[in-house]
Amino acid sequence: MRSVQFSILFFAFTFFCSFLFAQEADHNDYLIKNATVITITNGILEETDVWMADGRIRQIGKGLRGSSNTVEIDGSGRFLMPGIIDAHSHIGLESINEPTSPITAEVSMRDVINPFDVGIYRALAGGVTISHAMHGSANAIGGQNVTLKHRYGKKDPYALVMEDAPRTIKFALGENPTRVHGRGKGLQPRSRMGVEAVIRNGFEEAIQYKNAWEAYRSASVQKNNTLAPPKYNARLQTISDILDGKIIIHCHSYRADEIYMLIELCKEYNIDKIVFSHVNEGFKVAPELAKYTMGASIFSDWWAYKFEVYYSTAYNAAVLEKNGVITSINSDSGEVIRHLYHEAAKTQRYGGLSDAQALAMITINPAKQLGIEDLVGSIEVGKQADLVLFDGHPLSIYAVPQMTFVDGIKYFDRSLDNPDQRLKISPSEIVEPIYLYSQEHSCMQDVAFYFSNFGRNLFEHRH
Repeated sequence: MRSVQFSILFFAFTFFCSFLFAQEADHNDYLIKNATVITITNGILEETDVWMADGRIRQIGKGLRGSSNTVEIDGSGRFLMPGIIDAHSHIGLESINEPTSPITAEVSMRDVINPFDVGIYRALAGGVTISHAMHGSANAIGGQNVTLKHRYGKKDPYALVMEDAPRTIKFALGENPTRVHGRGKGLQPRSRMGVEAVIRNGFEEAIQYKNAWEAYRSASVQKNNTLAPPKYNARLQTISDILDGKIIIHCHSYRADEIYMLIELCKEYNIDKIVFSHVNEGFKVAPELAKYTMGASIFSDWWAYKFEVYYSTAYNAAVLEKNGVITSINSDSGEVIRHLYHEAAKTQRYGGLSDAQALAMITINPAKQLGIEDLVGSIEVGKQADLVLFDGHPLSIYAVPQMTFVDGIKYFDRSLDNPDQRLKISPSEIVEPIYLYSQEHSCMQDVAFYFSNFGRNLFEHRH
């Protein structure tokens, strides 16, 4: 009898502790006191309080008082800034490329979200609250991307989706699509002009598809109409939505001639929602990028990992910024994503950008490129409470993120950080897999076959 009573008490105690932990994990009412607040859009506010509740920034000022449920955090001597946003990432995904066709607009990264990816937690440890989880660069027109909120601990994949973010899609120019399809399979595109032709043909097919549906809808309201509806095609419907301005293009690119080619092609089809990624030679066409696009999401200093990326400069970000291009610094890496504030600081060494300009490249600028600048990217009343608290100025090499909040919930706290934060541990995996070609970047994941000796020999790929 006594053992039964003990078991009941133990179960009740365990349940109570679990309930308290769950309550703490979802607590979303915090008041950060006396911090140096880097608002991004409205300057720096010294010794200022920020109150966030119910997922939003409620008040900004001095001497603020929250509700009876508010947890106060002493921000004295610390720096509070908006959560960092990575406009080009592949963390939190089970697979990256669908390399079976030069156009795969029908596939979606929403279908392969992995909420257990510890890379999400590591990104939170680096102050990153949002990542743009992208399809890879094996296709001229790739799959649809998804914008993720780093709500690490949620087991439902769709709980990580930022539902109020606009739709985006991946395009790619240059060696990746020509290598995978041209050299790899003997399909178009084999050349750079073939890439342009693939994209143009995709647009033209989508126009014909749109016209067929418009003709059907017009006829359907007519009396005695017998016209059958066109067959639904997810690929062409997605491209139609691009042409209608419903989807933002994010295009993998390096060379200036190809960047300018796609700008001209988009102008021809009245497409103005396009962001170029990597953009290593963007400094050569900076005025055109400023005039015709939603900006450039670039590496700070990656180049020379393949032939088309040799002509590059660490001053790229500064040149683009000073020409009026909306410029962001991205990671394309599960490791670099933890250090984006360091990557932004490099623009001060190479180009002399101000603190405000550098920090905008990892906050409000990527927010603009993703179409979410009204929701995140700066500390303003009413915006979603995605914030990160540093122990020093974020552009200092010595600064370390201490707490990271997503929707006002604290998902990372360095003081509570455990040695292993994985949610799902594989008993057979001792170390994480390392791939020889990983030094390039993540965009070519899932096409390892074409880099293997067997793949090269099969397709007579010679160096």
